[in-house]
Amino acid sequence: MNLEEVMQELEALGKERTKKIYMSNGAHEPLFGVATGAMKPIARKIKKDQALAEQLYATGNYDAMYFAGVIADPKAMTEADFDRWIEDAYFYMISDFIVAVTLSETDIAQQVADKWIASGEELKMSAGWSCYCWLLGNRKDTEFSEEKLSKMLEDVQARIHQSPERTQYSMNSFVYTVGVSYVPLHDKAVETAKAIGPVEVQKDKPKSKFLNASETIQNAVDKNRIGFKRKYVRC
Repeated sequence: MNLEEVMQELEALGKERTKKIYMSNGAHEPLFGVATGAMKPIARKIKKDQALAEQLYATGNYDAMYFAGVIADPKAMTEADFDRWIEDAYFYMISDFIVAVTLSETDIAQQVADKWIASGEELKMSAGWSCYCWLLGNRKDTEFSEEKLSKMLEDVQARIHQSPERTQYSMNSFVYTVGVSYVPLHDKAVETAKAIGPVEVQKDKPKSKFLNASETIQNAVDKNRIGFKRKYVRC
């Protein structure tokens, strides 16, 4: 399939209700409003096609950008490619659920995520922390440095309340992901979550909400899910 054919199929799958949901979360035109599950039949036909993925991502159409992540070949992408993708990620559903997910399937994931975390830019930092969540939830504990992750927990504790809002979401996710999926630091993640306490977000809305890593970790404990690893990162 070529770019035009894929775009036509995506447009045909678009739903106005889904489009409104995406836009309420930060997406903007152009987009069709395609449910992610509806993309699977097209993905099965294409499998991986990095050249087509690049064309789709470059359209700026949210649905096409998402589908680019589905058919991308992460191991064919360089650090410069990921830097280019993150520059075009204009809201968190792209940075955290397309770019970070794709990055997490590479051998350069940690070094690129580390660079983005250190960037001081909201969505880059969010993508970096999110990438670690995807990694921790999928890869063996032995693939990580316990000392490094311990220091990262300390960094979150020190900085989360002063960080940009989207980064706060991803930092909070990092704490509970360590607590659930990285057994060597479960206890430290529990203590870190308690020290952080609830994190207030959406302060610009009529009613703000609170993130609570402690509750999420405890829920996993109650369900006997400590050490949980997912088989695949991408759907």
